[in-house]
Amino acid sequence: MLKPEVEKDPRWLVYDGQSGSPDQKTVVFVAGDEEYRSEEALPMLARLLSKHHGFECVVLFSQNPETGEIDPNESNHIPGMHLIADADLLVLDLRFRELPDTDMAHVMAHMESGKPLIGIRTTTHAFNYKKQKDSVHAKWTWTSKDPKDGFGGEFLGETWVAHHGHHGQEATRGVVNADAADHPVLKGVLDVFGTTDVYAIRSLPEDSTVLLNGAVLDGMTPESQPVEGAKNSPMHPVAWTREREWKPGRSQRILATTMGAATDWSSEDLRRLFFNGVFWTLGMQDQIPEGGLKATMFGPWNPTPFGFNAFRKGMLPSDYRDGIPPIQESK
Repeated sequence: MLKPEVEKDPRWLVYDGQSGSPDQKTVVFVAGDEEYRSEEALPMLARLLSKHHGFECVVLFSQNPETGEIDPNESNHIPGMHLIADADLLVLDLRFRELPDTDMAHVMAHMESGKPLIGIRTTTHAFNYKKQKDSVHAKWTWTSKDPKDGFGGEFLGETWVAHHGHHGQEATRGVVNADAADHPVLKGVLDVFGTTDVYAIRSLPEDSTVLLNGAVLDGMTPESQPVEGAKNSPMHPVAWTREREWKPGRSQRILATTMGAATDWSSEDLRRLFFNGVFWTLGMQDQIPEGGLKATMFGPWNPTPFGFNAFRKGMLPSDYRDGIPPIQESK
């Protein structure tokens, strides 16, 4: 359980869940990407995970260090990274961050402990150390040679490669991998649509299980149809799990998806996949019902379309606590 002073700090959001339960799990979400509106999506997912399933959730944001306003373009200031030490599960939605060593150390302590991870969309290329090249954590840069492909390659199984679908013109339909149809994370997951394009995936580690492949669509609406030809033959994975050996005989559970712009999370079944994935990564898969976990939306949800510098200006963490308010002018 988090200390009261942590819950009251305005620099992040805390959702209590079933406060006081001895079995309560703590999930720490970290939002920091310039394009896909993680600052909108993660508070919503945390709010639903807390309300529907009783988890204690903390959401951290890239912020302007002087004003405290959420600023996805601020690549090296995410207050509250020390709270990762309390996390049973870490959820990252990051792109090209360059965190101070003291902050990055908390991420790596979590990973090196074998605790579970969920990585969303651009987390394949979460880190990019351009200025701090002598940092001990510079090896986690997405283009790193050792470890190969940095953080994404080491933990998710892939780094940034390319847009496979036409960015902004060809949306994605998640297609269940028939060979994994009985996986607990896929319970109740039948209809996944997202406006983001399919990312190219070269290969995944042998310890991976592909859950969803991504059909490249001929438009940007749920009614759009798969394009014909080589783009969908074969399709590229858009959601997979790993059971990564981190010590001899011991595995670390990881869920990755290259879907996950805020607009993508309008898909109830994508949210269900995420919540099922939370339970699976924590070894709680026996608690997932046959139809999957509850993923209905509550509170305002009017996500901003993806795009650089398209984030809502002047927003504080508290502005996102109960749902996304109407778009407003900069403060």
